[in-house]
Amino acid sequence: MGESVDVVVVGAGIAGLVAARDLARSGAEVLVLEARDRVGGRLLNDELPGGAPIEVGGQWVGPGQQHVLALIDDLGLKTFPTYTAGRHIAELGTARSVYTGRIPKLNPLALADVAQIQWRLDRVARRVAAAEPWLADRAGVLDAQTFATWLRRTAHTSAGRSFLQLITEAVFSAEPEDMSALWAAYYVGAAGGLDALINTAGGAQQDRVVGGSQTIALALAQELGDRVVLETVVTDVEWDVSGVRVVAGGTTVRARRAVIAVPPPLAARVRFTPGLPGDRDQLVQRMPMGRVIKVNVAYDEPFWREAGLSGQANSDHRPLGTVFDNTPLDGSPGVLVGFLEGRHADRGARLDLTDRRAQVIDDLAGYFGPRARNPIAYIERDWAEEEFSRGCYGAFTTPGTLTRFGPALRTPIGPLHWAGTETATRWAGYMDGAAESGHRAAREVAPALRRSGV
Repeated sequence: MGESVDVVVVGAGIAGLVAARDLARSGAEVLVLEARDRVGGRLLNDELPGGAPIEVGGQWVGPGQQHVLALIDDLGLKTFPTYTAGRHIAELGTARSVYTGRIPKLNPLALADVAQIQWRLDRVARRVAAAEPWLADRAGVLDAQTFATWLRRTAHTSAGRSFLQLITEAVFSAEPEDMSALWAAYYVGAAGGLDALINTAGGAQQDRVVGGSQTIALALAQELGDRVVLETVVTDVEWDVSGVRVVAGGTTVRARRAVIAVPPPLAARVRFTPGLPGDRDQLVQRMPMGRVIKVNVAYDEPFWREAGLSGQANSDHRPLGTVFDNTPLDGSPGVLVGFLEGRHADRGARLDLTDRRAQVIDDLAGYFGPRARNPIAYIERDWAEEEFSRGCYGAFTTPGTLTRFGPALRTPIGPLHWAGTETATRWAGYMDGAAESGHRAAREVAPALRRSGV
């Protein structure tokens, strides 16, 4: 510390580590500063009884996520499929369906409404994702309303609205009332459609990383070695046309360029001198994080498999609205992973641990029967309590933000470059988006370094 490098990277999640790795491989002298005592950002492994790793942060990868899949392959890591054999459970209103395939056996009118909502959303999303979203046809109309307003105008049944609210909570860990309809459409389009976001086989939840997803960040950090410095909180960034001066932990790092690879609300907490242009500052003021409490509940064995169930369950009225089988590759112990998202995370966080655990177990027993009441371990992570995350899965924009300030999302400011999954053009909010943004930031920085003789 107290040194001079070519590039300083703030944040050791996938975005920052990928940018640092690309730049280091091109011959640049790079230093990564991470506030936590670990790497991975919103990726984190915990430990099950017996020592097997389990993900308490982001975990799934799927088809079309070319950047993260290439990264996994390049690092010598492996994936395995999420368990999907057997029947799934869906609860919509007072109806319960135990089904196989993609479509639950629910009220035909409700299913028809869901289908037409999805068709309309996918059509809008394709148009929005074809360009910068703030330049899309009717972008202003979409950005002037919440996603909830769009749903109310599009859905014809209460069941259709309830199902799409569940989907919004599961995908964004936020409520439809919270976000711009333009952001929702952009996010869906950036993944290639709603099916790609919500499906397991063939979708974003298809595969898991052997050893847990944090191994991606750990492997990147191992390659970078002492270029990664932990427990170093960046408080100030001074910048001008000649470079940056980063203050962290009472010491200073000078660099020609900086890559800021932290979530937008956290970037807003860094003091920049001179202050950033108004558009950039207004943008990050309007990008809150989603809210989720992720829960892994372990059992002696995956008992639901014996009953012919996949472990996948959804409900539009239970606080634990989405559940998957999260059992390790070797089949033991059995693990169900569930999520308190959006408003359910708000309410769950206000309970003490005993009451919150009881609520989760009640929901699992409601889905899978009384054997769910006898876990051997309960592991939870409230990401809003993480000082250097302040929420998950990602940030989103409120109405009016993208059309007014969207170009500031990725545009460099002098020697400052922006990375992070929210800045991606594909799979924003996912590990793939983080990797894409890291590659893009490195490509932006490299020409500037070459001009200065690096």
